[in-house]
Amino acid sequence: MTDKFIFRFVAAVSVFVFAVVLILNRKILPVPEVTPAFTIYLPKLNAILNGSCSVLLLVSLYFIRHGNITMHKRVNILAFCLSSLFLVSYITFHYLMKKETVFGDLDGDGILSDAERGAVGSVRTIYLTILISHIILAAGVLPLILLSFYRGLQMQVQKHKKLVRWTFPIWLYVTITGVIVYIMVSPYYHF
Repeated sequence: MTDKFIFRFVAAVSVFVFAVVLILNRKILPVPEVTPAFTIYLPKLNAILNGSCSVLLLVSLYFIRHGNITMHKRVNILAFCLSSLFLVSYITFHYLMKKETVFGDLDGDGILSDAERGAVGSVRTIYLTILISHIILAAGVLPLILLSFYRGLQMQVQKHKKLVRWTFPIWLYVTITGVIVYIMVSPYYHF
């Protein structure tokens, strides 16, 4: 496979995933009449998968710093698989949910009243800052992850290293903030 093909493939996958997430977020597709019972467990599963990926990324860094390339590859493949499973779970959750959760919405009506806004105060600003940075970086890191994996699996070490200098911290930030976002918003889930 040529680099040109790989770049086109990565671009196509990245655009497709971004479009799917955007379509689901905007509720363009009809939502099922009855929400399946398992749906309420998906946010916790997503947080567990993100947290596991955070740990795996740090373990991967440990192995490569100690020259254990085989374990580095294995751990990264596992992190990639868990991140892929996360993406499927995330997409499934956002497809099945009829409405988005609003941070601070204690009564679950989807509207943040003045009293609710006052109750959460500046924590809402912190939450939104973390959430927005998480979303932007999550959208941007996918092509970096795919290219880093390709370069690593092809043993193109120098190109892999150049990419991973950006990919690793962004991917780690996204996985950690995914858990933080879940912890912060979970009291406002109304299933």
